[in-house]
Amino acid sequence: MQSTLAVVSLGAVRANICAVRKCTGKPVIAVVKDDAYGHGALQIAHAVQDMVCAFAVSTVDEGAQLVHGGVSRDVLVLTPPLSAEEARRGAALGLVLTLSSFPVLRILARAGRGVRVHIAVNTGMNRYGFSPFETAEACREAVRAHIAAEGIFSHLYEPSDVRARLAQEKAFAFACLQAKRLYPKLFCHLAATGGVAWGGETFDAVRIGLALYGYAPEDAPLRLRVRPAMKIYAPVAQSGKPFGGGVGYAAAAKRYAALHTLRVGYGDGFFRAGGLGAEGKLCMDACVREGELPFGKRVCILSDAEAYAREHGTTAYEVLVNAGRRAEKRYVR
Repeated sequence: MQSTLAVVSLGAVRANICAVRKCTGKPVIAVVKDDAYGHGALQIAHAVQDMVCAFAVSTVDEGAQLVHGGVSRDVLVLTPPLSAEEARRGAALGLVLTLSSFPVLRILARAGRGVRVHIAVNTGMNRYGFSPFETAEACREAVRAHIAAEGIFSHLYEPSDVRARLAQEKAFAFACLQAKRLYPKLFCHLAATGGVAWGGETFDAVRIGLALYGYAPEDAPLRLRVRPAMKIYAPVAQSGKPFGGGVGYAAAAKRYAALHTLRVGYGDGFFRAGGLGAEGKLCMDACVREGELPFGKRVCILSDAEAYAREHGTTAYEVLVNAGRRAEKRYVR
């Protein structure tokens, strides 16, 4: 009863996948990294694995959770392995690893024959990946090392910038052409939620993270008909008439007839600066609000992560991951 409660609609997540598939006509890779953006990776994966062609996670540990939890679809680990031990563990689990550089290629070569990979291409984001002009040599070395490349991917850094997006798409198409000379059946994927919404080239599949959970760019030309899947509730821990001149960590701006305290604060992944209807700043584990509510009642404090993110100059990604991390989960259809 003390924790915040995240109510996650699995029906909304499935409907969001349907919306993306309807817009693109392409298979979906569901991104469930960082505990499915705070929604619970294993539960989300089981709820949608009949609708997607694969899942994507950040680390081998995240992939292991899905495999040990009985998820049967392929799991792509987006962060490249940093040691042969990590690569061998990923290969033993049947995970699809990321080949992103020549040092990583040498690590994967020590993991044993037939390790499965998707090749990462740096088309301008400068995070991970071979440059398009290194792709051919990378593939030649991968073949010599008996690495089983099954896919190739990149990531758009600003899909709303048409010129930048087209340049990245062109660079990626070039890299795909080079790689397919040695791996002709490569599965090519570039567009994530932003790329889909801004009309980017979708190649063989789309990787969706934020759209999976109900958020997409509002100003994009393609309106994805998705809806938020998670609402967060907090319990009323005290309620009644105030005393003295403060309200939370601030002097009271006016006289209040009644105040109530919710058991939620910045320790639960929200922002100390305020929001959630708080009077003044949030405490670490408490939020003081105007009005009187029954003791123990649960109050919805977050239903629109995008709106809350705008108040604090950040993104819905950060809000969802942080707010969902400490919350007790309840899943509804």
